[in-house]
Amino acid sequence: MDKVKILYVDDEPVNLKLFEVILQKKYHVLTASDGFEGLKVVNQNNDIKVILSDMKMPNMSGIQFIYKAVELSPDSYYYVLTGFDVSDEISDAINRGIIKKYFRKPFNINEISLEIESVLSKN
Repeated sequence: MDKVKILYVDDEPVNLKLFEVILQKKYHVLTASDGFEGLKVVNQNNDIKVILSDMKMPNMSGIQFIYKAVELSPDSYYYVLTGFDVSDEISDAINRGIIKKYFRKPFNINEISLEIESVLSKN
């Protein structure tokens, strides 16, 4: 059976690597270093189930990326990670059902893994 595809977008290479190394046993982990690269990955992989993005990135914020990605992959589950206070932008996206929830950085990989398992078990 093929592993479920998840995408993590972050401009910090160490976070991308950590995420990939820890979750690759369970999932097919795709990564992108900014929103534009993330959109290319989404466009080339129409079967990504979970998409997580850092909030603060150059060129395009995590929320901007997610709004564009939703147009390409409306059935994926979306999450944002932030090292800052929750902005109105994040709260609005949660209230509108665009993102399921946010995670604080530095991220707790166990918390993220449990959420991914939970949301995938509903399919």
